[in-house]
Amino acid sequence: MQRPLPAVGSYPYDVLLEAYAVNERMNQILLGRLEHRLWRAKPPGGKGRTIAAIFAHIHNSRCKWLRLSAPHLKPPPKLDRTRATPEQARAALAESAHACSAMIARALTAPRGGKFLRDGWARPWPAGVSMVIYMISHDVHHRGQVCLLADQLGSPLPASVGGEIWNWEKLWRECGFTHPR
Repeated sequence: MQRPLPAVGSYPYDVLLEAYAVNERMNQILLGRLEHRLWRAKPPGGKGRTIAAIFAHIHNSRCKWLRLSAPHLKPPPKLDRTRATPEQARAALAESAHACSAMIARALTAPRGGKFLRDGWARPWPAGVSMVIYMISHDVHHRGQVCLLADQLGSPLPASVGGEIWNWEKLWRECGFTHPR
């Protein structure tokens, strides 16, 4: 069941929150379509993250952004990249996406929005639209890695998965929204 998003109440900010929710729906679709045997399979050449580690990284990065940029929100527990199951990753990603949506809503409605700290070493950015775009781009990058890794491991995702992930109108409806205005 999709939890309701925080209300911002103005265009284009509501669309940004909706786009972030649709982005998470894409993560959930991908997680649901992966063959279980791929979850901890070592990447070709033995270097790089497993699919489990990639999804744990997405979640743990969100937890870090929440901790650094929205200390008023309690981040969910981190995932162990070596032990997390696909089911645990699905639940954790849903939880961190919901918390990040609250952070986004506040950043888009607060008079000064606050600062977005993507890492302890990075310079802060004004929280707002660029923060949301960065957060979505981060997930997209890693979804691409997962798709490539599945292919390299001999189990390319069926073309229908790409169709599911790229059918924005359907995704928007599945998340309870009207297609982008």
